[in-house]
Amino acid sequence: MMSYLTKSKNIKAYLFVTIGMLLLFGSCKFNSEMQSEGASYLQGEWKQDSIPHQDQMLQYTLTEFRFTCDSIYARMYVHSKTKQIADSCYNNGSWVEYAKGLYVVRGDSVIVDGIYVKENGKQKLSGCYRQGQYLPRFKVASHSKDSLVLENKYDQRPIILRKTKDVICVPQKRWQ
Repeated sequence: MMSYLTKSKNIKAYLFVTIGMLLLFGSCKFNSEMQSEGASYLQGEWKQDSIPHQDQMLQYTLTEFRFTCDSIYARMYVHSKTKQIADSCYNNGSWVEYAKGLYVVRGDSVIVDGIYVKENGKQKLSGCYRQGQYLPRFKVASHSKDSLVLENKYDQRPIILRKTKDVICVPQKRWQ
């Protein structure tokens, strides 16, 4: 009788561990190293030429985006009339910031998960300007073949973009 109870406990323990491991490893999903298609109407290079009344603003940013498959690359041209950063970083009130990431389109929203990078595309861990995560949330207000209007959740000014170059999505390994 005692050996039966010991066997029963061992079997239960074995089943518990086996089922636990199946649930743990069966629920994991590795992110693909390959890009997915992304939104076809976003594919390309987009440029913001101006912001209404920008000459009256103390600070504004003009943005360029490159959407390639499910990846986004942003170049932000910052203009500031007031010094809010160290003199060595101020650069006469004009500088460029870079970011890259992945995006998904959900309904009328573009959700970006990215990081600020250096000009060469490597992660920016320190230095002037912004660093860390780049997490804008955009609403697509309108789009056509050669124009795109985004509304940033965190900034009330619309980003009016014109297409400067078409890009055809050819999925490849990420960040190449």
